[in-house]
Amino acid sequence: MRLIFFGPPGAGKGTQAQRLIADRGIPQISTGDLLRANRAQKTDLGVQAQKFMDQGLLVPDELVIGMVDARLGESDCDGGYVLDGFPRTVPQAVALDSLLSRRGATIDKVLVLVVPDELIVDRIVGRRSCKNCGAVYHTSFSPPATEGVCDACGDPLSQRMDDTEEKVRVRLNEYAHNTAPVADYYQQRGLVAEVDGVGDIDAIYVRLLGALEG
Repeated sequence: MRLIFFGPPGAGKGTQAQRLIADRGIPQISTGDLLRANRAQKTDLGVQAQKFMDQGLLVPDELVIGMVDARLGESDCDGGYVLDGFPRTVPQAVALDSLLSRRGATIDKVLVLVVPDELIVDRIVGRRSCKNCGAVYHTSFSPPATEGVCDACGDPLSQRMDDTEEKVRVRLNEYAHNTAPVADYYQQRGLVAEVDGVGDIDAIYVRLLGALEG
């Protein structure tokens, strides 16, 4: 199946996407990963993208689309894939339709993980991590035995700079204005399936599978 997976930051999309691709044996395609790979390999697209990034500019859609197009042409995508983080805007969705049409393919389903904004703020703002060993905690849901100290190695825990409430709300606002309309674009074609992203991780995954096959 050719899938698009949407969800606001902190909705747990990454966790659920990893389970889905493992179960289905299909690749997860992230534009962030594609940019890093193309830059590392110094492909023509990667070199062009680097020039924009060096100037602090966004990479133009045509370059991102070109990377996605090349990735979809690889053999591991023959049986399907999960697009993660793309398309982010309606123009990108239109461009994706165009490149898929050239390949004689279409998107089969668009999964949207739905979580209330206030819960997302609580999830992200409460995150703490250990720079030494990488362990992750949460001040409410999974706190360390000693506040501010990693259970695993004893090093101090810290909060990421972009995990403050102010910055989280900016990211949620960007999602609402730029990415959520993409779901509306696909809704008009009957491709969208919303999944309740609140509760136990396993229960959410069961709901996701039900939406996928429903």
